[in-house]
Amino acid sequence: MDQETPEVPSNWYEDLFNGMFVDMWMQAVPEEHTRAETDFIRRMIGVSPPAELLDVPCGGGRHSLPLAAAGYRMTSVDNSEKFLAAGRSLAAQQAGSITWIKSHMRDIEWRSQFEGAFCAGNSFGYLDDKGNSDFLRAIFRALKPNARFVLDASMCLEARLPTFQEKNWARFGDFYFIEDERYDHVRGRIVTEYTVINGDKTEKHVASHRCYTYRELCALLDAAGFTDVLSFGSASGEPFKLGSAGLFLVATKKKP
Repeated sequence: MDQETPEVPSNWYEDLFNGMFVDMWMQAVPEEHTRAETDFIRRMIGVSPPAELLDVPCGGGRHSLPLAAAGYRMTSVDNSEKFLAAGRSLAAQQAGSITWIKSHMRDIEWRSQFEGAFCAGNSFGYLDDKGNSDFLRAIFRALKPNARFVLDASMCLEARLPTFQEKNWARFGDFYFIEDERYDHVRGRIVTEYTVINGDKTEKHVASHRCYTYRELCALLDAAGFTDVLSFGSASGEPFKLGSAGLFLVATKKKP
């Protein structure tokens, strides 16, 4: 039976992306890492500007901003008003077209609108199995025929468990970031206690992330209607294998 562990509410992500965690995350990822992922997305989606692309959930626009600057017409969706405000502020400082939408990732309702879509930043797996499936089906409906979808599925078990550590920490600028994790094998989820410290301020959050196997992920994409699934171990484009640093899946919405 697919349900959250008792200490983690099903809407845990609404609390997580509404405080210092957002401030930290806006400066956590190196620019060269974002550039590599954005270049990979462009290659995999395979359409040129001014094509219309969908980024969901977009966070603070880490990928949408450079794609808009390159000439793509971006629609960027997130359920965190603080993330969207940060993205809008950065977008005002550059050229490009970005439409920012506040919405839950599974509630998007476009039909055959976009020439490509992507879900990046380890954002897939926040929901229960039905919610994750509903999200993929919503992406499928939103795409035009022959459009491609890039899914960052780096929480895949074959990538995540070989290097799994219960305790991790890092420093991003003025922020200290601590993770205490455990793998819930009954529910197939990694439960994480996050601690963010900035000076004399401390925030604590609990998260629960569904970790699918590669086979399960392909089955979810197939059930949503996607075909021709490709897999890569990172944004560098090497083949995926057990112990890869991550997993990017690229799937196509074929013409009926």
